[in-house]
Amino acid sequence: MISTVQIQVAVNAGITFLKDVYCTTPFKVANITEDKKSKELQLMLMSSSPGILDGDEYQLKIDLPAGSCVRLQTQSYQRLFNMKQSATQSLDVQMAKGCSFCFLPHPTVPHKNSVYTGTNKFYLSDGCTLIFGEILTCGRKLNGEVFSFSKYHNLTEVFINNKLVVKENLLIEPATINLHAIGQLEGFTHQASLIYFCEKLSVKELRKDISELLANEGEIAFGISELPVTGLVVRLLGQKAEQLHNCLQMITEILRITAYKLT
Repeated sequence: MISTVQIQVAVNAGITFLKDVYCTTPFKVANITEDKKSKELQLMLMSSSPGILDGDEYQLKIDLPAGSCVRLQTQSYQRLFNMKQSATQSLDVQMAKGCSFCFLPHPTVPHKNSVYTGTNKFYLSDGCTLIFGEILTCGRKLNGEVFSFSKYHNLTEVFINNKLVVKENLLIEPATINLHAIGQLEGFTHQASLIYFCEKLSVKELRKDISELLANEGEIAFGISELPVTGLVVRLLGQKAEQLHNCLQMITEILRITAYKLT
């Protein structure tokens, strides 16, 4: 099944509102903004499907005009079901000058024999702020499905003024590599990453704040790196999806508070 989501927003008096949305089955987009006077538009991507099935092709496109501010959330964990062939998902986000976009989808749970390829492309202009995170689990751990999926491939590319500045390529084929070896997951079963861009970012201060936050978490390993442009990438390894998801949410709050102080 080919499914499409297209989101367009607009800005009026500094407040971002939903201008137009087009969804096909199984998707629906809901406006969950509680404070209607808030400059930020909060949206939730909902799905009536239990997960991605064999042969599914999801296409998501988001258009953000200058000065807009959007935070997108998902409804639940993304399950990749048993497949004979494969499934794909693409996300394309166009960001005009001075806009802000935050997207932290729930963790992905690949079931046995699932095959998935995803692409995320973000096109930023001057003065944009981006927060994007992703979490991959080993599968249905409590059911004994630990790295029983066939293939997971997710490619994330970030462009600033049409110049590629960051490319993250995550490819895992459990049957062809020892994921517990040195240099791989080394005993951890879940992984997460978060990419952050902001031209006004104070990298050193943020690295310190995020390190102090994560140092208080047990049973995880983490690393924080500066990007070639003004930004950070945070990587986490752990044993629990909920814990990593909560960590990304807490990091996001630090980033949002810092960005608010700079405005």
